Amino acid sequence: MTEALHIVCPHCHTTNRVQSAQLGQAPDCGSCHRPLFTGAPAELDAASFDKHLQRNHIPVLVDFWAPWCGPCRMMAPAYAQAAQALEPQVRVAKLDTEAHPTLGARHAIRSIPTMALFRGGREVARTSGAMGAADIVRWVQGALAG
Repeated sequence: MTEALHIVCPHCHTTNRVQSAQLGQAPDCGSCHRPLFTGAPAELDAASFDKHLQRNHIPVLVDFWAPWCGPCRMMAPAYAQAAQALEPQVRVAKLDTEAHPTLGARHAIRSIPTMALFRGGREVARTSGAMGAADIVRWVQGALAG
């Protein structure tokens, strides 16, 4: 049995209804017609952050980072690789805390990189420090299973 899920487009941030059975079939956005899953982290900003957390029916993994952060830049390729493994079951996103400091403060981000996993708009797990792709995927799968 499939259920209708709300998936927020990483491009235009429109909420789409997608049948759960169709997630793996590369669904497109009904508004901008671009892929809902690209295998790359979605870049979020202050306007799109809450929409992705609140409206996505799938878990959302957010990497809180900053351009000046060496470990953040080192982890970026591994995070992108993890996105390929986790999508479409998890929306993988990034938030630049330098550009959007109020969101970093609101979520009590004390060090970067910090990854937070959200489900239904609520944080369910958090880890800090750079990780490799396999470790990111393992951490997310473990957090979702627990």
